[in-house]
Amino acid sequence: MYKNNTVTKAMIMAAGVGSRLEPLTLSIPKPLIPVANKPVMDILFEKLKMINVTDVICNTYYLAEQIIERYQNNNLGINFNYIKEDNLSGTAGGLKKCQSFFNAGEHFLVLSGDGLSDADLEKGIETHLKSNAIATIGIKKIPHEYVSHFGVVVTDDNGYIKEFQEKPSIEEAKSNYINTGIYIFNYEIFNYIPENTFYDFAKNVFPKLLAGKNINTFEISEYWTDIGTIEQYKKSVKELFDGHCNFEHSSISINSNGRYLIGDTIIPEGTKFIGDSTIGNNCKIGKNVTIIDSIIWDNVIIEDNITIKNSVIPSGCIVGKNTDNIILEANSTFSDNKSKINA
Repeated sequence: MYKNNTVTKAMIMAAGVGSRLEPLTLSIPKPLIPVANKPVMDILFEKLKMINVTDVICNTYYLAEQIIERYQNNNLGINFNYIKEDNLSGTAGGLKKCQSFFNAGEHFLVLSGDGLSDADLEKGIETHLKSNAIATIGIKKIPHEYVSHFGVVVTDDNGYIKEFQEKPSIEEAKSNYINTGIYIFNYEIFNYIPENTFYDFAKNVFPKLLAGKNINTFEISEYWTDIGTIEQYKKSVKELFDGHCNFEHSSISINSNGRYLIGDTIIPEGTKFIGDSTIGNNCKIGKNVTIIDSIIWDNVIIEDNITIKNSVIPSGCIVGKNTDNIILEANSTFSDNKSKINA
């Protein structure tokens, strides 16, 4: 019934406040959080371009202007469109506001703005088109002990979803497959989302679809995560060094004590790297600095004789004393005289 990949459009959910990533998200929206000095949304756009999905719309709300400014005139090969929400309207409600971007009868992708993965989206699209389902969800098998952190899906033998469990206890979980927030929809999905209503896929839309075998799945065997929390963010950067997530980035340097990735920053002789660390652009590094398992963004000043350990230092910070498991707020000063931190 369908040709090969007839999907050319996507929507990225980019409206969320990202409160679990504070204080990093006090000054930057979650989709612009950098991994290896590249915003997560840049990585999403690059992966969409690789499968010829070049017409993209985002729903924006929190710090929307930063997203709009970055992508309105981008060099990523993406035709960027957006809406600005006056009030958050949920995952499905946000899609409903983008309805006019899509054409009746067509199929399209919906992705989370904080997702980081090597998922085979073409496989998902092919599975969806062959199934005649209204919705197809990318699912990922995880260790059973982690199911309580995710939305669990239970499928029949043909891969259609029978039941959803939202963050069940380990004892109650009927599956260890989770919803990754990667969706392929037919335009018909809009019939199940009311206008001007806060509406969620998992809580509102998908339960309506269950009765008619309208939700198919495709398994993601490749790398997948999100950067929804500080710990997940740190873990994602570590997994990049371990080669689990693939996208274009600066080369990784290796010494006897660790690995490091540097943007456009001059690193003084004598700087020590231990573990896995990234440093952004235009940073100023003092003498005798040691950096251990840390993420440093752009335009950061690190004074002489400082050790930064297991910390995230966002853009514009000045670090004048040692850090250990510290998460700074952007443009703050961390020293004995003045400190704005959230440990």
